[in-house]
Amino acid sequence: MAKMLWKPSEESVRQSAMHRFLQLVNSRFNQRFSDYESLHAWSVNHIPDFWATLWEVADVIHSTPYDTVVAGLDQMPGARWFPGARLNFAENLLRYRDERTALVFKPEGRPSTRISYAELYDEVARVAHSLRAMGITAGDRVVGFLPNMPQATIAMLAAASIGAVWSSCSPDFGIKGVLDRFGQIRPRVIFCADGYLFKGRKIDCRERLADILKELRSIERVVVVPYTEEAPDIGMLPKAVFWGEFRSKTAGLTIPFEQLPFEHPLYIMYSSGTTGLPKCMVQSAGGILVHHLKELILHTDLTRRDTIFYFTTCGWMMWNWLTSALAVGATLVLFDGNPFHPHPGALWEMAQDERISVFGTSAGYIAALMGSGVKPRETYDLAPLRALLSTGSPLSVEGFEFVYRDVKPDLQLASISGGTDLNGCFALGNPMGAVYAGELQCRGLAMDVHAFNAEGRPVINRQGELVCCKPFPSMPIYFWDDPAGKKYYGAYFGVYPNVWRHGDFIEINERGGVTIYGRSDATLNPGGVRIGTAEIYSIVALMPEVVDSVVIGQNWKNDVRVILFVKLPEGEQLTEALTKKIKDTIRTLASPRHVPAKIIAVPGIPYTLNMKKVEMAIKKVIDGQPVLNKDALGNPEVLDFYANIRELHED
Repeated sequence: MAKMLWKPSEESVRQSAMHRFLQLVNSRFNQRFSDYESLHAWSVNHIPDFWATLWEVADVIHSTPYDTVVAGLDQMPGARWFPGARLNFAENLLRYRDERTALVFKPEGRPSTRISYAELYDEVARVAHSLRAMGITAGDRVVGFLPNMPQATIAMLAAASIGAVWSSCSPDFGIKGVLDRFGQIRPRVIFCADGYLFKGRKIDCRERLADILKELRSIERVVVVPYTEEAPDIGMLPKAVFWGEFRSKTAGLTIPFEQLPFEHPLYIMYSSGTTGLPKCMVQSAGGILVHHLKELILHTDLTRRDTIFYFTTCGWMMWNWLTSALAVGATLVLFDGNPFHPHPGALWEMAQDERISVFGTSAGYIAALMGSGVKPRETYDLAPLRALLSTGSPLSVEGFEFVYRDVKPDLQLASISGGTDLNGCFALGNPMGAVYAGELQCRGLAMDVHAFNAEGRPVINRQGELVCCKPFPSMPIYFWDDPAGKKYYGAYFGVYPNVWRHGDFIEINERGGVTIYGRSDATLNPGGVRIGTAEIYSIVALMPEVVDSVVIGQNWKNDVRVILFVKLPEGEQLTEALTKKIKDTIRTLASPRHVPAKIIAVPGIPYTLNMKKVEMAIKKVIDGQPVLNKDALGNPEVLDFYANIRELHED
């Protein structure tokens, strides 16, 4: 039984937007719900009623009302959401135009700057005016190759106000990684910076940009934000102008928000691309808007009083998710740089100074923070902090306990999980519920999520495939360059027809709590028994002798054997004693089946640019198969070590 670590007070439950929503459902639909699980069950069995109520509660700005909530609810894919409605995504995010702070920008090693909601509207108006002047219209692609800075937010909103489709990559992407993404969608405009900041260094992007532009022939205008230098030389960049030259000089412009169908394209997001050319997932303006508002207002309990931060880049869907918080009127904190520079407590110092109330990060960051020895609660004033969100990979039980012991004992720790594909969550936080170590609090409202066993049936308290059995508005409307929908169908529906199979290995308990065990394509099957990689990671993370680890299943003598790779502190060796200690600990805390057949020391663990371990890339290298898109990795050079490990060919 998982340990309860936190429970909201009765007063905070009553004051939450989730509780108010529950009461509204009770009164409107003659129900008597008193807990979240009852509300969730209703939401997945009355999907049109749920989304109609959410539309009202979130006060979606629209020019034409919808004819019906959803047409073809039994079709997956194929359901059509809010047909007849016309709206604009940017108009909903720019509903507030007062002097309250909209964006706080904190570059590494530099003081923070602020932009009010009124200033944000004016800046978006100026950039949108310039985009229109050069002929950008609805459906055109506008892209960003930018740090997480206000200009990225402004450019996206300007594009969305016209109905142009936005896509972005982080500036630490390699040339091939950018071309594999932007090259498929043929953008007309690219917004970029001269460089970015990392670990006290200025990283110049101009040479890479020049090489990218040689191949990206659809680009008509390059808009450069001076960032690492006040007046960088952009002579090597064809069709380039500075941000200040591009944006209109006219103040007081009014934005003519294009009124477009609910399912008009808004974002193009990308799969990781580690197994081939990245898939380009096109997501709708209305679908992203209502899905994000549900998660921000109800599940995160976000209001205008909040200051919200997420440690992310513009190449991760959490940037898109964070940006939608503008629709709630909260203050967003944007950070560019290394989270441990100039010291391991840098982000917590920022949280103190900016009085952050909702702090979002990755499980990898929390694990690294644990290893650094920093205890934020002892050093920083975190009084306003009421919620900590974690995603990117499963957060270990030890990570949960660290947060309550060393960050703050009185906050809601919401481990959340979903994906780029839906630009949101399948399971996440619930401000009405308790937090249990190692568990995501709940399945999202109107998300009919289950764990399917090998026979394709839902199971409780047993591990299985994460599936969603009913449509949801933020599903991709299509994949780019996939006219017959074959790539789209194959990505999610090829295993269980009419059911979304996400590719995660999970367990749902009787309380509705969810445990994530890792990607199902990386699930281990020794002796035919399925084991989630996260189970092993959580145990190895307990051992101070191991800095990091990755585990794969190696095909061996008509079976699968578990191989654990460990990264040790610099100068340390993998001794027989340490090997035995690791195996004994795994055997004691998990089971004999979890014990690796081999433990091998490695110099590094490969991660994607979004800080996700790539077990499958290692498995491909070991099996002698090509890793097709190494530019999707943050440290592709470490893969070379895995190619010729002698021990993998021995009993």
